Amino acid sequence: MPVSIRILLTAALLSSAASAQAHFQLLYTPQLNHADPATLPFRMVFTHPAGNGKVMDMADPEAFFVVHREERTDLLGQLKPITWQGSENQGRAFEAEIPVRRNGDYVFVLTPAPYLEEGEGYIQQFTKTIVNRGGAPTDWNEPVGLPAEILPLVKPYALYAGMIFSGQVLSDGEPVPGAEIEVEFMNHDVILEQNTLRAEGHLDFPSPAFETFVTQADANGIFHFAVPRAGFWGFAALDIGPVTEYQGEALSQEAVIWVQAHELR
Repeated sequence: MPVSIRILLTAALLSSAASAQAHFQLLYTPQLNHADPATLPFRMVFTHPAGNGKVMDMADPEAFFVVHREERTDLLGQLKPITWQGSENQGRAFEAEIPVRRNGDYVFVLTPAPYLEEGEGYIQQFTKTIVNRGGAPTDWNEPVGLPAEILPLVKPYALYAGMIFSGQVLSDGEPVPGAEIEVEFMNHDVILEQNTLRAEGHLDFPSPAFETFVTQADANGIFHFAVPRAGFWGFAALDIGPVTEYQGEALSQEAVIWVQAHELR
């Protein structure tokens, strides 16, 4: 393995974020692989998934769509507001039920409205979750033209625990050298019927510093992360978008992608 990749993997697994809990926009559906036609339940929540921390109220999203075989379908009208119960508080979130019928990839994209974090400015996380139906790959490695985007270089729905996930960070379609990427494990199972997370987590973190890992992209905006455990992992490239101000406050436009790893059996 090249030295540069070993260094990146070591940083990804051992570095922790300056903040114990990172903000992550969830675009959650329980399974990213489907052999048969299905109707997918989605939950869209702005929270801290590793620690089951504070839930931030979401305003009405700006966009929600899916790309399948290069065709984009608007899904914004399918969203319904819900109340999400976190371990600390309740917050406004959204749900949707979306059918997938044809074989191929379905690239789901959520553009939330900017969220004001008091004392820090606005945060807007352009979020992708990619679902496959029938095993036929079609759209997973194509950009969708977001202001801030993580382009997967490995199928995000076909990972085993222990494999390397690689991605490229893009701002308006151009690579972002040295981009900072936060990584969190979705430590608590989702209880869809109750719009909440299970209280018991899969991992006992030695300290809050272990809840968020940090790595950096190389000169071409590419990063690597060895996924150590089965489950959902979120990757957030911070402060990379072209727009830096919103309603007179600083704006951090960020890119998020969710991947699902499976146990090798």
